[in-house]
Amino acid sequence: MTSRVLISIVIPVHNEEQNIPLVYEAVREALKDAPAHDYEFIFVDDGSGDGSVAAMERLAGTDPRVKILEFVRNFGKEMATTAGIEAAGGDAVILIDADLQHPPSLIAEFIQKWEQGAEVVVGIRRSNRGAGLTKRAGSWLFYAITRLISQTAMERGETDFRLIDRIVADAFKNFPERRRTTRFLINWLGFKTARVSFDAPRRTHGAAQYSFAKLVHLALYSFISNSLLPLRLAGYLGLTIAILSGILGLVVFFERYIFNDALSWGISGAAQLAILDVFLIGIVLVALGIMALYIENIHVEASARPLYVVRKRINF
Repeated sequence: MTSRVLISIVIPVHNEEQNIPLVYEAVREALKDAPAHDYEFIFVDDGSGDGSVAAMERLAGTDPRVKILEFVRNFGKEMATTAGIEAAGGDAVILIDADLQHPPSLIAEFIQKWEQGAEVVVGIRRSNRGAGLTKRAGSWLFYAITRLISQTAMERGETDFRLIDRIVADAFKNFPERRRTTRFLINWLGFKTARVSFDAPRRTHGAAQYSFAKLVHLALYSFISNSLLPLRLAGYLGLTIAILSGILGLVVFFERYIFNDALSWGISGAAQLAILDVFLIGIVLVALGIMALYIENIHVEASARPLYVVRKRINF
């Protein structure tokens, strides 16, 4: 007798007390369209300060398919997602946010594309009704820069809302990075991918847990982790400035000292030197700043601390 297929639903949680019962019911309703499959919920609490853990425990007390990983503190969404993938035992793993901006109604379509041969099914966000102008502009800029410099392909609007096959989940576990972006790492693996587009609705309850500063931080280290161009750019920029400043120096030298200021520029030697020094110092500082980011990243990776620490496991 063939065993039933198990689908693991991984839901990272940070201060989503009111949304937890809603996303649970919405996912259960969506899975009615996949009656041939068994499923499990894996809620990962990322150091919530509200009643999120209690809300999850109430669900776990009535439904043994609900499993909980509770972090001792906030380690970040990427670590919560990683913990969920590592704990998942399903033939396929679906990653979905707790705020209902990833429509659970698409889960059946994700599963269908997986059964048709896709090893990764990615949710592509066409629009985000709850996002302000700053967030929309930042999102556009993030994907534009990513397409320009990243060594890993990333389509505009890609989200963490995705299904991954068991073989992808097992391969994902081999990544050692501390500074990680889940969607980049999954894309880097290169498995067969299908896409499903959606419009993100407004949040039902609460505020977005990713502040603007956190989003900038995530974007910055996504660029550093997935592209060497910023580091190379410092060298290219330094070489370009050296060539241009050398040419400019020759022009000024000939104009002033060979042709006796025939163009009447009237720029003193001290002024020329001061402008050149300030400009080159700025370039050096920019280059040092970029290299410092890479050195920091090397330090974090070399320290090899645990990715996360679990206080409690329920129903495992």
